[in-house]
Amino acid sequence: MDKKFFWFFLFTKRTACLEFLLMKILALLALLPSLAQAQALPVFNPSGPDAEAYGAAENYPVRFIGPNRIQRNLVGAFSHDDQLSRVHKVAKAPSVAALARAPTEISLSYTYRGRTGTIPDYLSRHPATGLLILQDRTILAEHYQYGRTDQDRFVSQSMAKTVTSMLVGIAVAEGKIRSIDDLAETYVPALAGSAVGATPIRALLHMASGIAFKEVYDGHDDAAALGASMFPKGSGGAVQGVRMFNNRETPPDTHWHYKGLDTVTLGLVLTAATGMPMAEYLSSRIWSRIGTESDAGWAVDAKDQEVAMCCLSATLRDYGRLGALLAHDGAWGGQQIIPADWVRAATSVAAPFLAPGKDAGFYGYGYQVWLLPGPRRQFVLLGIHGQAIYVDPTAKLVLVHSAVRKLPSRDPEAAELGALWRALVAQQG
Repeated sequence: MDKKFFWFFLFTKRTACLEFLLMKILALLALLPSLAQAQALPVFNPSGPDAEAYGAAENYPVRFIGPNRIQRNLVGAFSHDDQLSRVHKVAKAPSVAALARAPTEISLSYTYRGRTGTIPDYLSRHPATGLLILQDRTILAEHYQYGRTDQDRFVSQSMAKTVTSMLVGIAVAEGKIRSIDDLAETYVPALAGSAVGATPIRALLHMASGIAFKEVYDGHDDAAALGASMFPKGSGGAVQGVRMFNNRETPPDTHWHYKGLDTVTLGLVLTAATGMPMAEYLSSRIWSRIGTESDAGWAVDAKDQEVAMCCLSATLRDYGRLGALLAHDGAWGGQQIIPADWVRAATSVAAPFLAPGKDAGFYGYGYQVWLLPGPRRQFVLLGIHGQAIYVDPTAKLVLVHSAVRKLPSRDPEAAELGALWRALVAQQG
């Protein structure tokens, strides 16, 4: 073969191969957005339903929502509460426990008010900042809206109440709390002579202290008064706050009535019994042991006491790890992190007045956790404005939902999330 022809042939061949390879790379890059969704990788939406009303023009400002719950401040405030409030750090795990990802994002349809919907349909109608679905530590779907990302820490609101109850269970197992039939004042002498001090821990766990307390989120209720006594600089903190409410309407553990008062008292008991700040206890007993990828933050009052009734901030996937821990009845990686019998007791009906359809309405109630009706054990951590972690231990299913609903509670459209959950359990369970 002529040498000139040979080199020309070789050059042409290599050029064609490089061009072919370049075309393949470009084709793969073009597919990346669809592959991200197909592989159940995070999907990020810079917008969301009614985005302008939620402050899109100001890039979702990080400001307090105030007593009037200003809508345009909700997105920024609920994803940066740990910047707006004084917090104690909940240290992450020394090494991350990776969550697997499904090869394809879950395809799910559900029916709500005679209308069929899908996950994209739900997100297009509801102000969810994040939605994560896990099954046995495998991510089936992960979505963010309003420019939020997997690095943002979303405030728990009252989902922290369930975390508090799980820490109480660990403290009981460690012998730091001798019995949940002990009175609160046994561990917090500063509560002696008050109604909350004379309340058994069990009744506090059941949200059944029997103490009069109004919690309707109008800025003028007892919940607001409790907050006003805890947070401002120079105020008396949680001890002074809970002592203000001294009218017992019913005997302890006979009637359920929702109130942050009971959980704040549990936090005082827990801190006194363990001799540790709640954030440190949470980190050492749970957060650092389940492979969390980010530090969390827990807001504190004027006396540096963690606000047990609310205000934990964490990433969506770390909430998912917490949900997976509860789905496995407190076990993680072959270790029992929370006693299994405690988790089962906390998520089961202990008395007729706590059953679904009774005092708590649609739900039942366990140890600071809501119980779903039906023969199958399912439960949900709930927080105002749409925060939720649904758990089905049988199928090891977890759904995490962070949101900025305009109404703090009793949103008539919030039930659609329950319809989505029921369809998920029916399909995957």
